[in-house]
Amino acid sequence: MKAPQPDEPSMESAIRVENLTKQFGRFTAVNHINFSVNRGEIMGFLGPNGAGKTTTLKMITGLLKITSGDIWIKEYDVKKDLKRIKSFIGYMSQKFSLYPLLNSYENMEFFAGVSGLPAGEIQKKKSQISQTIPEKILKQKVMDIPPGIKQRVALFTCLMPDPEILFLDEPTSGVDPEMRRDFWMNIYELKKEGKTILVTTHNLDEAEYADRVLIIHKGNIALQGEPLNLLDAYQAPSMENLFKQAIDSHETN
Repeated sequence: MKAPQPDEPSMESAIRVENLTKQFGRFTAVNHINFSVNRGEIMGFLGPNGAGKTTTLKMITGLLKITSGDIWIKEYDVKKDLKRIKSFIGYMSQKFSLYPLLNSYENMEFFAGVSGLPAGEIQKKKSQISQTIPEKILKQKVMDIPPGIKQRVALFTCLMPDPEILFLDEPTSGVDPEMRRDFWMNIYELKKEGKTILVTTHNLDEAEYADRVLIIHKGNIALQGEPLNLLDAYQAPSMENLFKQAIDSHETN
């Protein structure tokens, strides 16, 4: 398997990452990675647990300090312009998206209030979600509602300020295949609205849903490109086979 080459962006980049590194003491979690995400694109960030996906997202969104390297979101430098950047991005965390002891409405009110959404707009959003999820469920504590509905509420809450760029960290983790398909339909609808989406996953069957995929392993980029092009270039019969090739090649280099 030849060394992976990054795709050249076909549009103006919404996210640009250069030589990004994160070290925890002597451990390097992310190792001088480079990639970009085009405006209006769905980028699938693929890798096993512990590969560096969440660490990368946290650095991009300013939740984790960068050891070295640079990140630009649109024309803004994450190190210098984080306050401005936070006004047009949304982040759905893998493990901490909603407060479990609050109900869905209370979570929405809290996060919308933090983002500065007016009270009238918050009420409008609450009315919108009640049209798709029964109100009796929305009034239950988040810890007591099914995982699939919890993820829908978390995504809806993330979208309340109408961010241009979305970072979704393992959004389909722990939900059944049908719920995962429904969630990806929501992601496609967001793309139609012109949003840029970086979504992490370790589910290989989800990779082909993305416009481009980026495979990360042990903090290094193992492969990146358009799914169909990669399958063809490496004569891989499936994403699972392509993923194995990429990891095996990285391990031997």
